[in-house]
Amino acid sequence: MNTVDYLRISLIDRCNFRCTYCMPEGSEVEYIQAQESLTNTELIALLKEVFIPLGFKKIRLTGGEPLLRRDLVSLVDAIANLAGVEDLSMTTNGFLLNELAQPLYDAGLRRINISLDSLDHNVFRQITGRDTWEKVWAGILAAYEVGFNPLKLNVVVVPEVNDREILDLAALSIDRHWHVRFIEFMPIGNDNLFTHKRWVDSVTLRQQISDRYGLETGNCKGNGPADIFQIPNAKGTLGFISQMSECFCDHCNRMRLSADGLLRPCLLNESGQIDLKSLLRQGKDFAELRVAVRDLLQLKDEINFKDRDRGTGEQKSYFRTMSQIGG
Repeated sequence: MNTVDYLRISLIDRCNFRCTYCMPEGSEVEYIQAQESLTNTELIALLKEVFIPLGFKKIRLTGGEPLLRRDLVSLVDAIANLAGVEDLSMTTNGFLLNELAQPLYDAGLRRINISLDSLDHNVFRQITGRDTWEKVWAGILAAYEVGFNPLKLNVVVVPEVNDREILDLAALSIDRHWHVRFIEFMPIGNDNLFTHKRWVDSVTLRQQISDRYGLETGNCKGNGPADIFQIPNAKGTLGFISQMSECFCDHCNRMRLSADGLLRPCLLNESGQIDLKSLLRQGKDFAELRVAVRDLLQLKDEINFKDRDRGTGEQKSYFRTMSQIGG
Protein backbone atom coordinates (compact mmCIF):
# COMPACT_ATOMS: atom_id res chain seq x y z
CA MET A 1 0.00 0.00 0.00
CA ASN A 2 1.30 3.43 -0.95
CA THR A 3 1.92 5.81 1.96
CA VAL A 4 -0.91 8.35 2.07
CA ASP A 5 0.35 11.47 3.83
CA TYR A 6 -1.04 14.32 1.72
CA LEU A 7 -4.39 15.99 2.45
CA ARG A 8 -6.00 18.48 0.07
CA ILE A 9 -8.50 20.69 1.91
CA SER A 10 -11.13 22.62 -0.03
CA LEU A 11 -11.74 25.72 2.07
CA ILE A 12 -14.67 27.00 0.03
CA ASP A 13 -16.60 25.76 -2.98
CA ARG A 14 -17.22 29.24 -4.39
CA CYS A 15 -15.01 30.75 -7.07
CA ASN A 16 -14.85 34.19 -8.67
CA PHE A 17 -13.94 32.63 -12.03
CA ARG A 18 -15.99 30.31 -14.22
CA CYS A 19 -13.32 28.30 -16.00
CA THR A 20 -14.75 26.29 -18.87
CA TYR A 21 -12.94 23.09 -17.88
CA CYS A 22 -14.30 23.39 -14.35
CA MET A 23 -17.92 24.50 -14.82
CA PRO A 24 -20.17 23.84 -17.84
CA GLU A 25 -21.25 27.03 -19.61
CA GLY A 26 -24.57 28.32 -18.30
CA SER A 27 -24.62 25.88 -15.40
CA GLU A 28 -25.79 26.86 -11.96
CA VAL A 29 -23.77 25.36 -9.13
CA GLU A 30 -25.54 24.88 -5.83
CA TYR A 31 -23.07 26.32 -3.38
CA ILE A 32 -22.68 25.21 0.21
CA GLN A 33 -24.25 27.51 2.76
CA ALA A 34 -21.79 29.08 5.19
CA GLN A 35 -23.11 27.13 8.15
CA GLU A 36 -22.55 23.87 6.28
CA SER A 37 -18.83 24.51 5.82
CA LEU A 38 -16.25 23.35 8.31
CA THR A 39 -15.22 26.20 10.58
CA ASN A 40 -11.59 27.11 11.19
CA THR A 41 -11.88 25.58 14.66
CA GLU A 42 -13.27 22.33 13.24
CA LEU A 43 -10.57 22.15 10.58
CA ILE A 44 -7.78 22.67 13.07
CA ALA A 45 -9.29 20.07 15.41
CA LEU A 46 -9.54 17.49 12.61
CA LEU A 47 -5.95 18.12 11.56
CA LYS A 48 -4.60 18.00 15.10
CA GLU A 49 -6.65 15.09 16.43
CA VAL A 50 -7.32 12.94 13.36
CA PHE A 51 -5.15 13.53 10.31
CA ILE A 52 -1.75 14.33 11.81
CA PRO A 53 -1.89 11.34 14.22
CA LEU A 54 -2.64 9.14 11.18
CA GLY A 55 0.53 10.33 9.43
CA PHE A 56 -0.69 13.19 7.24
CA LYS A 57 2.22 15.64 6.96
CA LYS A 58 1.51 17.56 3.77
CA ILE A 59 -1.44 19.94 3.52
CA ARG A 60 -2.67 21.82 0.46
CA LEU A 61 -5.42 24.43 0.70
CA THR A 62 -7.70 24.62 -2.34
CA GLY A 63 -11.20 25.75 -3.29
CA GLY A 64 -13.21 26.83 -5.22
CA GLU A 65 -11.00 29.83 -4.71
CA PRO A 66 -9.36 29.66 -1.25
CA LEU A 67 -8.53 33.38 -1.16
CA LEU A 68 -12.28 34.03 -0.82
CA ARG A 69 -12.32 32.26 2.56
CA ARG A 70 -12.93 34.55 5.51
CA ASP A 71 -10.19 34.61 8.13
CA LEU A 72 -7.88 32.80 5.69
CA VAL A 73 -4.66 34.33 7.01
CA SER A 74 -5.41 33.31 10.60
CA LEU A 75 -6.26 29.79 9.43
CA VAL A 76 -2.98 29.53 7.52
CA ASP A 77 -1.12 30.73 10.60
CA ALA A 78 -2.82 28.11 12.77
CA ILE A 79 -2.08 25.25 10.36
CA ALA A 80 1.52 26.35 9.79
CA ASN A 81 2.11 26.19 13.53
CA LEU A 82 0.66 22.71 14.06
CA ALA A 83 3.26 20.18 15.17
CA GLY A 84 3.52 17.51 12.51
CA VAL A 85 2.74 19.67 9.48
CA GLU A 86 5.87 19.48 7.33
CA ASP A 87 4.56 21.11 4.17
CA LEU A 88 1.77 23.66 3.71
CA SER A 89 0.83 24.88 0.24
CA MET A 90 -2.06 26.49 -1.61
CA THR A 91 -3.63 26.50 -5.07
CA THR A 92 -5.28 29.75 -6.20
CA ASN A 93 -6.44 31.56 -9.32
CA GLY A 94 -4.32 34.51 -8.19
CA PHE A 95 -7.00 37.20 -8.54
CA LEU A 96 -6.65 38.41 -4.93
CA LEU A 97 -3.01 37.43 -4.52
CA ASN A 98 -1.54 40.89 -5.07
CA GLU A 99 -3.11 41.96 -1.77
CA LEU A 100 -2.72 38.68 0.13
CA ALA A 101 0.71 37.37 -0.91
CA GLN A 102 2.62 39.13 1.88
CA PRO A 103 0.12 38.37 4.69
CA LEU A 104 -0.01 34.69 3.66
CA TYR A 105 3.78 34.46 3.53
CA ASP A 106 4.05 36.12 6.93
CA ALA A 107 1.51 33.61 8.28
CA GLY A 108 3.73 30.69 7.27
CA LEU A 109 2.67 29.71 3.75
CA ARG A 110 5.73 29.01 1.62
CA ARG A 111 4.54 27.18 -1.50
CA ILE A 112 1.85 28.30 -3.90
CA ASN A 113 0.39 27.12 -7.20
CA ILE A 114 -1.33 29.72 -9.39
CA SER A 115 -3.57 28.91 -12.33
CA LEU A 116 -2.42 30.61 -15.54
CA ASP A 117 -3.94 28.92 -18.57
CA SER A 118 -3.01 31.57 -21.12
CA LEU A 119 -0.75 34.54 -21.79
CA ASP A 120 -3.26 35.88 -24.31
CA HIS A 121 -5.82 38.19 -22.69
CA ASN A 122 -8.61 37.07 -25.03
CA VAL A 123 -7.95 33.36 -24.54
CA PHE A 124 -7.71 33.92 -20.79
CA ARG A 125 -11.11 35.58 -20.85
CA GLN A 126 -12.51 32.75 -22.97
CA ILE A 127 -11.30 30.13 -20.49
CA THR A 128 -12.02 31.88 -17.19
CA GLY A 129 -15.04 33.96 -18.13
CA ARG A 130 -13.28 36.99 -16.64
CA ASP A 131 -11.25 39.84 -18.17
CA THR A 132 -8.73 39.85 -15.34
CA TRP A 133 -5.42 38.72 -16.83
CA GLU A 134 -3.52 41.79 -15.63
CA LYS A 135 -4.71 41.34 -12.04
CA VAL A 136 -3.73 37.68 -12.02
CA TRP A 137 -0.32 38.52 -13.50
CA ALA A 138 0.17 41.17 -10.79
CA GLY A 139 -0.63 38.50 -8.20
CA ILE A 140 1.95 36.15 -9.68
CA LEU A 141 4.62 38.84 -9.62
CA ALA A 142 3.69 39.80 -6.04
CA ALA A 143 4.03 36.19 -4.88
CA TYR A 144 7.39 35.92 -6.59
CA GLU A 145 8.68 39.14 -5.03
CA VAL A 146 7.47 38.09 -1.57
CA GLY A 147 9.58 34.97 -1.83
CA PHE A 148 7.31 32.01 -2.55
CA ASN A 149 9.59 29.23 -3.71
CA PRO A 150 8.77 27.11 -5.52
CA LEU A 151 6.18 29.23 -7.28
CA LYS A 152 4.24 26.98 -9.61
CA LEU A 153 1.98 27.91 -12.50
CA ASN A 154 -0.77 25.43 -13.40
CA VAL A 155 -1.82 25.17 -17.05
CA VAL A 156 -4.79 23.02 -18.03
CA VAL A 157 -4.24 22.31 -21.72
CA VAL A 158 -7.44 22.38 -23.79
CA PRO A 159 -7.10 21.48 -27.49
CA GLU A 160 -7.83 24.30 -29.93
CA VAL A 161 -8.07 26.75 -27.04
CA ASN A 162 -4.67 27.28 -25.42
CA ASP A 163 -2.53 24.46 -26.82
CA ARG A 164 -0.92 26.91 -29.27
CA GLU A 165 0.72 28.67 -26.32
CA ILE A 166 2.67 25.73 -24.94
CA LEU A 167 6.06 27.05 -26.03
CA ASP A 168 5.42 30.54 -24.66
CA LEU A 169 4.17 29.18 -21.34
CA ALA A 170 7.14 26.82 -21.09
CA ALA A 171 9.48 29.76 -21.66
CA LEU A 172 8.28 31.34 -18.40
CA SER A 173 10.53 28.83 -16.63
CA ILE A 174 13.72 30.02 -18.32
CA ASP A 175 14.57 33.32 -16.61
CA ARG A 176 12.77 32.96 -13.26
CA HIS A 177 12.49 30.25 -10.64
CA TRP A 178 8.99 29.47 -11.86
CA HIS A 179 7.79 25.92 -12.26
CA VAL A 180 5.18 25.47 -14.99
CA ARG A 181 2.86 22.46 -14.70
CA PHE A 182 0.99 21.27 -17.79
CA ILE A 183 -2.13 19.33 -16.82
CA GLU A 184 -4.07 17.09 -19.18
CA PHE A 185 -7.71 18.16 -19.51
CA MET A 186 -10.09 15.94 -17.50
CA PRO A 187 -13.84 15.36 -17.87
CA ILE A 188 -14.69 16.43 -14.31
CA GLY A 189 -16.57 19.71 -14.40
CA ASN A 190 -17.48 19.90 -18.10
CA ASP A 191 -18.26 16.59 -19.78
CA ASN A 192 -19.54 18.27 -22.94
CA LEU A 193 -16.40 20.30 -23.52
CA PHE A 194 -14.25 17.26 -22.80
CA THR A 195 -16.21 15.12 -25.26
CA HIS A 196 -15.81 17.79 -27.92
CA LYS A 197 -12.18 18.76 -27.31
CA ARG A 198 -10.65 15.66 -25.66
CA TRP A 199 -7.10 16.23 -24.40
CA VAL A 200 -3.50 16.65 -25.52
CA ASP A 201 -1.25 14.00 -24.02
CA SER A 202 1.90 15.00 -22.16
CA VAL A 203 4.19 13.12 -24.55
CA THR A 204 3.05 15.40 -27.38
CA LEU A 205 3.62 18.51 -25.25
CA ARG A 206 7.09 17.39 -24.20
CA GLN A 207 8.04 16.70 -27.80
CA GLN A 208 6.98 20.19 -28.88
CA ILE A 209 9.02 21.79 -26.12
CA SER A 210 12.00 19.54 -26.70
CA ASP A 211 12.04 20.32 -30.42
CA ARG A 212 12.12 24.06 -29.66
CA TYR A 213 14.24 24.37 -26.52
CA GLY A 214 15.61 20.97 -25.66
CA LEU A 215 14.52 19.14 -22.53
CA GLU A 216 16.24 17.27 -19.74
CA THR A 217 15.24 15.68 -16.45
CA GLY A 218 14.46 18.28 -13.78
CA ASN A 219 14.92 18.16 -10.02
CA CYS A 220 12.02 20.10 -8.43
CA LYS A 221 9.84 17.29 -7.18
CA GLY A 222 6.55 18.25 -5.55
CA ASN A 223 4.00 16.28 -3.56
CA GLY A 224 2.03 15.27 -6.62
CA PRO A 225 2.34 13.02 -9.67
CA ALA A 226 4.07 15.44 -12.05
CA ASP A 227 6.95 14.19 -14.20
CA ILE A 228 9.58 16.92 -13.97
CA PHE A 229 11.76 18.19 -16.82
CA GLN A 230 13.82 21.29 -17.47
CA ILE A 231 14.85 23.40 -20.42
CA PRO A 232 18.67 23.33 -20.40
CA ASN A 233 20.08 26.12 -18.18
CA ALA A 234 16.59 27.29 -17.20
CA LYS A 235 16.08 28.53 -13.64
CA GLY A 236 12.70 26.82 -13.31
CA THR A 237 11.25 23.48 -14.35
CA LEU A 238 8.40 22.01 -16.38
CA GLY A 239 6.03 19.43 -14.95
CA PHE A 240 3.57 17.18 -16.79
CA ILE A 241 0.55 15.75 -15.01
CA SER A 242 -0.76 12.94 -17.19
CA GLN A 243 -3.87 11.71 -15.47
CA MET A 244 -5.60 10.85 -18.76
CA SER A 245 -2.78 9.29 -20.79
CA GLU A 246 -1.12 7.53 -17.87
CA CYS A 247 -2.78 5.99 -14.83
CA PHE A 248 -0.93 6.87 -11.62
CA CYS A 249 -3.53 5.63 -9.12
CA ASP A 250 -1.08 3.09 -7.70
CA HIS A 251 1.19 5.97 -6.66
CA CYS A 252 -1.57 8.19 -5.23
CA ASN A 253 -0.60 9.61 -1.83
CA ARG A 254 -3.55 11.91 -1.20
CA MET A 255 -7.05 12.26 0.12
CA ARG A 256 -9.43 15.19 -0.27
CA LEU A 257 -11.54 16.97 2.32
CA SER A 258 -14.38 19.08 0.90
CA ALA A 259 -15.48 22.41 2.33
CA ASP A 260 -18.49 20.70 3.90
CA GLY A 261 -16.42 17.97 5.50
CA LEU A 262 -16.66 15.04 3.09
CA LEU A 263 -13.45 13.01 3.01
CA ARG A 264 -12.98 11.29 -0.32
CA PRO A 265 -10.15 8.90 -1.15
CA CYS A 266 -10.21 9.42 -4.92
CA LEU A 267 -10.78 12.40 -7.21
CA LEU A 268 -12.81 10.34 -9.69
CA ASN A 269 -14.69 8.15 -7.22
CA GLU A 270 -16.97 9.24 -4.40
CA SER A 271 -17.42 5.69 -3.10
CA GLY A 272 -16.67 5.26 0.57
CA GLN A 273 -16.40 8.95 1.41
CA ILE A 274 -16.92 9.89 5.05
CA ASP A 275 -18.98 12.84 6.33
CA LEU A 276 -16.54 14.01 8.99
CA LYS A 277 -18.41 17.26 9.64
CA SER A 278 -21.62 15.46 10.59
CA LEU A 279 -19.76 12.98 12.78
CA LEU A 280 -17.94 15.84 14.48
CA ARG A 281 -21.12 17.84 15.08
CA GLN A 282 -22.91 14.74 16.36
CA GLY A 283 -20.37 14.60 19.14
CA LYS A 284 -18.36 11.58 17.99
CA ASP A 285 -15.03 11.54 19.75
CA PHE A 286 -11.78 11.89 17.83
CA ALA A 287 -10.81 8.28 18.51
CA GLU A 288 -13.88 7.15 16.53
CA LEU A 289 -13.07 9.56 13.72
CA ARG A 290 -9.50 8.27 13.54
CA VAL A 291 -10.78 4.70 13.25
CA ALA A 292 -13.16 5.70 10.44
CA VAL A 293 -10.41 7.49 8.50
CA ARG A 294 -7.93 4.68 9.12
CA ASP A 295 -10.44 2.16 7.76
CA LEU A 296 -10.97 4.30 4.68
CA LEU A 297 -7.21 4.49 4.16
CA GLN A 298 -7.09 0.69 4.12
CA LEU A 299 -9.73 0.65 1.37
CA LYS A 300 -8.17 3.40 -0.72
CA ASP A 301 -6.37 1.11 -3.17
CA GLU A 302 -9.67 -0.55 -4.09
CA ILE A 303 -11.58 2.74 -4.28
CA ASN A 304 -8.99 4.43 -6.54
CA PHE A 305 -10.56 4.84 -9.97
CA LYS A 306 -7.54 3.37 -11.74
CA ASP A 307 -8.00 2.80 -15.48
CA ARG A 308 -11.60 1.62 -15.43
CA ASP A 309 -13.08 3.99 -17.96
CA ARG A 310 -10.65 6.93 -18.09
CA GLY A 311 -13.19 9.10 -16.30
CA THR A 312 -15.80 9.01 -19.05
CA GLY A 313 -18.94 7.15 -19.94
CA GLU A 314 -21.92 5.89 -17.98
CA GLN A 315 -19.88 4.33 -15.19
CA LYS A 316 -18.42 7.56 -13.84
CA SER A 317 -18.74 7.65 -10.07
CA TYR A 318 -18.37 11.35 -9.27
CA PHE A 319 -21.11 13.96 -9.14
CA ARG A 320 -19.51 17.17 -7.89
CA THR A 321 -17.70 19.49 -10.28
CA MET A 322 -13.98 20.16 -10.05
CA SER A 323 -14.69 23.50 -8.38
CA GLN A 324 -16.64 21.73 -5.63
CA ILE A 325 -14.01 19.03 -5.10
CA GLY A 326 -10.95 21.27 -5.09
CA GLY A 327 -8.87 19.36 -7.65
